[in-house]
Amino acid sequence: MAYIMGVDGGNSKTFTVITDEEGRLLGRGLAGCGNHQGPGIEEAIANISKSADIALEQAGLKYEDIAFVQYGLAGADREKDFQLLRPALARLPFPKWDVVCDTFEGLRTGTHDNIGVVLVCGSGTNAAGRNREGQTVQTGGFGYLFGDRTGGGDMAKETFSHAVRSWDLREVPSVLPSKVAKYFGYSNMGRVYDHFLDNDINQVPRDLTLVLHEAGDEGDELAVRLLRRAGDELGRSANSVIRRLGGFPGETIRIVMVGSVVQEGRNPHLLAALREKIAEQNERFEFIIPKMAPVYGSLLLAMDRLGLPVSEAIVQRFEEYGGYQS
Repeated sequence: MAYIMGVDGGNSKTFTVITDEEGRLLGRGLAGCGNHQGPGIEEAIANISKSADIALEQAGLKYEDIAFVQYGLAGADREKDFQLLRPALARLPFPKWDVVCDTFEGLRTGTHDNIGVVLVCGSGTNAAGRNREGQTVQTGGFGYLFGDRTGGGDMAKETFSHAVRSWDLREVPSVLPSKVAKYFGYSNMGRVYDHFLDNDINQVPRDLTLVLHEAGDEGDELAVRLLRRAGDELGRSANSVIRRLGGFPGETIRIVMVGSVVQEGRNPHLLAALREKIAEQNERFEFIIPKMAPVYGSLLLAMDRLGLPVSEAIVQRFEEYGGYQS
């Protein structure tokens, strides 16, 4: 019986899961940030090691018992990152392992053959894909200066900015000013405006996007426009990946959507604009919203590397296990 470990290292948490080759859950471990671009490589590796140790202890296993470890790490974007990560991960006492960007574990959660496009829209945004020739590309993931326009942080800023613009009559009337004011505990947008300027505040919480989604669900014209703009941007990213990978000729392109904005928000205005933008350049495509947590994408990649069959029963188990909150 082979024992497999999947590691999902994100900006806030590192989640490790161990299963056997039939997908039975044996151990789980949770630790801090696993993205080396945040606290630095040493702290990230320490968190990865800690989460793995917790999972091993729970499973009653040792390092040498693990047949393969698949790391899916935020921040593993460019060769410069891998040149830092590979020697650091090699210090961990696992005999066989691999590391990919967490974007690609997301792709595997929604596809049986790891072929297609993945759109990430959570706190940040990213798009990537893999074709049948094994070529991979990534579009975005590096912030506004490098072309990104969508993500929870960007949408929160847009929500606040347009609430101000509607309040001072530079935009159409909207419920955004009153909703944003209520979010921050004020009676009107004017008080929020003064509070931010008086205290030199120039950042807003990412979950301000919830206000935007709420206003969009109510049919607010300005909110709908912002949500459609976000969907259009995601569509541009998807089209970029598709073109750069040669267009997936003769196939229905699978577009896997991960991240809180598209998995939990699922705003119809955003999704409609996304679909329209992709349809401008592609005739056959389908949206897939995975039902399993990202870490199980790493486990599936590990199974692929070991040549282990992935049955429907395994997929169903992974969907039922939930995330680290479960």
